[in-house]
Amino acid sequence: MWTIPKPRYKNCNKLDTRDEAEMAVNIGGVRLVLDGDVLNRYPESRLAELINCSTLNYDVIYSLCDDYDPGKKEFYFDRDPDAFRCIIGVYYFGEIHIKRGICPICFIKEMEFWKIHQSYLDECCKSYLTEKEEELAEIANKVKLILDDLDGDPSVNCSARCLKFLWKLMEKPESSLPARVIAIASFLFVLVSSVVMCVGTIPEVQVEDEEGDLVEHPMLEAIETACIGWFTLEYLLRFVSCPNKRQFFLSFMNIIDFMVIIPFYVVLTLTYLGTTMMDLAKVQQAVQALRIMRIARIFKLARHSSGLQTFTYALKRSFKDLGLLLMYMGIGIFVFSALGYTIEQSHPETLFSSIPQSFWWAIITMTTVGYGDIYPKTTLGKCNAAISFLCGVIAIALPIHPIINNFVNFYNKQKLLETAAKHELELMQLQSSEDSLMKATRKCGAAGALESSMRTSRSDNCIPLLEESTRTLKSKDYCSETE
Repeated sequence: MWTIPKPRYKNCNKLDTRDEAEMAVNIGGVRLVLDGDVLNRYPESRLAELINCSTLNYDVIYSLCDDYDPGKKEFYFDRDPDAFRCIIGVYYFGEIHIKRGICPICFIKEMEFWKIHQSYLDECCKSYLTEKEEELAEIANKVKLILDDLDGDPSVNCSARCLKFLWKLMEKPESSLPARVIAIASFLFVLVSSVVMCVGTIPEVQVEDEEGDLVEHPMLEAIETACIGWFTLEYLLRFVSCPNKRQFFLSFMNIIDFMVIIPFYVVLTLTYLGTTMMDLAKVQQAVQALRIMRIARIFKLARHSSGLQTFTYALKRSFKDLGLLLMYMGIGIFVFSALGYTIEQSHPETLFSSIPQSFWWAIITMTTVGYGDIYPKTTLGKCNAAISFLCGVIAIALPIHPIINNFVNFYNKQKLLETAAKHELELMQLQSSEDSLMKATRKCGAAGALESSMRTSRSDNCIPLLEESTRTLKSKDYCSETE
């Protein structure tokens, strides 16, 4: 048993009545003795209501606690004693701190049970709670995505089912084996198209046309046409099956897909309309520059790669560090290029003709590239180059550690969220199976004992965001049973 220290108060009659105002509680097997004057500081809390109620009114007592011993005058609560140690601090210090190792969501449940408002949480604990709520929201979204990949509602018409199946087939490679095959085929087409684009620029592979100009080999053009046909079919199927057409058009990767295929049809249209050869050549040169954007389709294939998503998130979180790096590099480039130009003016064969031209030398020196096309020839110029080199190495090395930390932390967090989402899905399936078992036993007339045992075995610390998903999963199980 551990006892909360009780401050001494003087009443009007100058009598010590602390023994009459004491209340003994048992929290999860841990006995505590609390002072009533301290508990009355928050009269709306559960403990204050309990100490102020009549000991003869057992209905009110049992509505506030789990059990009561009239002989010991001890109230029993089947709650977490570690969480209660934190919550009881609000009566003495006016604020609550969540100890390390306690689940914040479960702690909020405990605060709601003891009728303590969340505003009494300290600011550091509020930020920690907000972070955990965001993680739970991500887990709920992942669970909803997993449930969305399951069999749909039988009440949906056949066309909606086909569109949903087509969307998963084209957009979610992990949903089924045919979807994975299509993703691999799309990757191969992207790879072949990129290789054809590169090989088509080799003069030995090109052929001469009627006017003696070098053009792409007809076989390469046929392969390119086949690849564009696949890209067009894939784009149209994804557009037709997309549930949100506006979001589809505004997506960056879909814009890239459109930019990949549109140059081919522009050239084909102009050729069919009988454009002159010179104008067509100019158009082909313009669209040939746009074809390089097809290489960006590789990033689309990595949409489901957690590694690339983690790297992108690490860069977003490191914008401040990268901004400081660019500012530091910009100042260094300006200073060292101006010094280099001023120092090298005394040499008759100087390569520094102006300060803007010296920017190029400062950039390749501070980034440790050093092409050697421009370099200092005087002694002071070489010293200036050495200092700029050292400053560039230090500037580049400084933001590496924060970027790596952001990458590792987000990657580990995503793995934990995926594991938690799968675990929540398993719990939902187990709960739905228990509910179906209770329905079956209820029909047999033996559901009372089983229902009570299951009710006691379930925890009240559930994720509120998943309640809708749980109802969805139960409805799907019910529909499958009825079928």
